Amino acid sequence: MLEAPEGTPPGSPLARTERERRQFQRLPPDFRVDVVLPVFNEERCLRQSVSTVHRFLSTSAGYRWRVLIADNGSTDRTPEVAQDLAAQLPDVTHLRMPFKGRGRALRQIILESPADVVAYMDVDLSTDLVYFPLLIEGIRAGYDLSIGSRLLQAAAVERSLKREIISRGYNLLVRALFFNHFSDAQHGFKAIRTSVGRALVPLVQNNNWFFDTELLLLAERNGFRIFEVPVVWIEDPDSSVRIVKTIGEDLLGLARVRLSIHRKRLPREVVP
Repeated sequence: MLEAPEGTPPGSPLARTERERRQFQRLPPDFRVDVVLPVFNEERCLRQSVSTVHRFLSTSAGYRWRVLIADNGSTDRTPEVAQDLAAQLPDVTHLRMPFKGRGRALRQIILESPADVVAYMDVDLSTDLVYFPLLIEGIRAGYDLSIGSRLLQAAAVERSLKREIISRGYNLLVRALFFNHFSDAQHGFKAIRTSVGRALVPLVQNNNWFFDTELLLLAERNGFRIFEVPVVWIEDPDSSVRIVKTIGEDLLGLARVRLSIHRKRLPREVVP
């Protein structure tokens, strides 16, 4: 049985007894999860990553699921590899989107998904998949969003000093501006109750990497509950993320949201 890490919120599924956890894990037979892998020019690792996720879900998921390869404007062989995987593996779907933008792809899927939960993760699988069931368990426990955190005390992270400083500095800046309670805004390992996503996503303006931070800030602003899971995360040295460009986008996004977030209130009947 997993032990509840220090700082686990009261009522968290991590704090349950083994008997309660087993009862809790008996999900309704029609409970569905869409697992999204947003990709852009990922022909190098796509086949191995999708096969790994498919194998993991096949052996561990106690609910209905499918893997969605969300190809947002790739110009290499990613579409061909994705189509081949969709033809070979059951419950794998390739969505070819002509436009570029990770957030734009997630927006479309969240708004259109028929599943109960939409989860997504980075295609490099830097986060150990063993923590994925806890994202879904958090939603089933009553939380509205579940996010992996590399900054909780129980997390284990291997990354360069440069990335460590940038990540911690960014999250400190977010907290200084918004007094938020979640610890890791930009980690690409999240799950959201689809009904909540349909309410929040139309309020999110960013269509790229800042999408995650804006979504979480709007969720907390509107009273939705966020569950954090400490993860094991190992940096991918071949990551395609352009750090300088992303930092600039994030800073502009934070300034915009800081000036406008008080106007991003959902109707009272939508807020929990």
